[in-house]
Amino acid sequence: MEFNANYQPYTSTRVPVFAKKGMVATSQPLAAQAGLEILKMGGNAVDAAIATAASLTVLEPTSNGMGGDAFALVWMKDKLYGLNGSGPSPESISIEKVRALGHKEIPVYGWIPVTVPGAPATWAALSKRFGKLPLTEVLKPAIRYAEEGFPVSPVLAKYWNTAFELYRENLQEEQFENWFKTFAPNGRAPKSGEIWKSIDHANTLREIGETDAESFYKGELAKKIDAFSKKYNGFISYSDLEKYEPQWVDPIRVNYRGYDVWEIPPNGQGLVALMALNILNGYTFNEKENVDTYHKQLEAMKLAFSDGQKYITEPSKMTVSVEELLSEHHGANRRSQIHERAQMPGAVEPSYSGTVYLATADEEGNMVSFIQSNYKAFGSGLVVPGTGIALQNRGFNFSLDPTHDNRLEPGKRTYHTIIPGFLTKKDKPIGPFGVMGGFMQPQGHVQVVMNMIDFGLNPQAAIDSPRWQWIKGNTIEIEKHFPSHIAEALLQKGHDIQVNIDFGNFGRGQIIIKDPETGVYCGGSESRTDGFVAAW
Repeated sequence: MEFNANYQPYTSTRVPVFAKKGMVATSQPLAAQAGLEILKMGGNAVDAAIATAASLTVLEPTSNGMGGDAFALVWMKDKLYGLNGSGPSPESISIEKVRALGHKEIPVYGWIPVTVPGAPATWAALSKRFGKLPLTEVLKPAIRYAEEGFPVSPVLAKYWNTAFELYRENLQEEQFENWFKTFAPNGRAPKSGEIWKSIDHANTLREIGETDAESFYKGELAKKIDAFSKKYNGFISYSDLEKYEPQWVDPIRVNYRGYDVWEIPPNGQGLVALMALNILNGYTFNEKENVDTYHKQLEAMKLAFSDGQKYITEPSKMTVSVEELLSEHHGANRRSQIHERAQMPGAVEPSYSGTVYLATADEEGNMVSFIQSNYKAFGSGLVVPGTGIALQNRGFNFSLDPTHDNRLEPGKRTYHTIIPGFLTKKDKPIGPFGVMGGFMQPQGHVQVVMNMIDFGLNPQAAIDSPRWQWIKGNTIEIEKHFPSHIAEALLQKGHDIQVNIDFGNFGRGQIIIKDPETGVYCGGSESRTDGFVAAW
């Protein structure tokens, strides 16, 4: 992949980072350094990814936690592996039971959207199969940050306070009081630079490490989750936790301009990014800042989402196969529906959520693309007493329409927003990439992939490039530094262009690219947050 490392046309003043021995790119500087610490101790890219992910449950709890899900793509010894660490709905839940409680759709907070957390089991599975260091050692940086505390970073403080105000207004029932005790111990969100710590987090992380996550699913931690659920008539139970295991999967791909773009298969929405690229494969793009380029990107994205939101769910419940959706025939059919004017898509409406994405690489050439989330901000608002475990609200994505592919059913995994990405070329690794942020994620994947492959931008510039996001219908949100002449031209094509000044709504990306000739890594990290590339 050729690019100019000195070319930075965007408002960020960051430049890409180069290194030979190892690299960790993530949204929080202390977490990136936790991963680097493990690399320097002799750990590999997988150990570094686990250390970073565990640290982020402490250092960025607004977006992920021990009660959330995780996905990973792992390049290890000349092969790409996929791990789906998403958990299913409880066996005791059903559409009928939710409707009987007076709900016409899945609520955001409380016990109904809680699904089995997959993150701790994902850490343990990765460590067992590929790690070089014991899990107890790998989790030490996260435990230290939780035990000793850390100064809250600026962007984190902003979103922490946003969540606090939202929860204070909406979550006044007794079952939510542990969230306030854990994350607002002084009656407010911690401010930027203020020290926050959680002994409960430290103790739980230590127990996860010492038991290889067995305690979380079959031991004392599982019993605490079960007891908390029973007390408030929740659906999740000990038996749901006991039966859970993350699933090793074969990654899916499309070939785009000679590069293979890889994603985790459904129930993840990585398929949406691949469908969009499959549509765009039929065009030639010679210029990035051209209205026709953006128009075709937007139209392809809408068409891919309309298919994704209709069909993506637990793979065994999909009525159309991944192979069909990624076929050349389907891509060409969708491409034929793109015209000179913006078209109204099917009835889908993406939304925003909190997630963390990280990328790691080691001296041996192993690389990891890893993503972890509680879904919306801190999740369900439920924190298991004495543990620091904030339970996710991933079940919010289920449909209560009994005819929908993604309908709520017992023991089923829902349409999942979090997606790690990976690039290869002629069976050689290029590197991990990702852009977190709910339904922004496949849109971010398409943009950074095209930025690098079609337009030759280096990883940092590819991330810093002004982003767009399809919202609903013909409504497109753009960042405030998006080219104004392009925005005007898109309006003329029928797009409803709206400027969103909140940079947090456009995702947060990380990229590590490896030069196949020299073995040198080049990394970029998100300037829209507290992003950082740690390297040596």
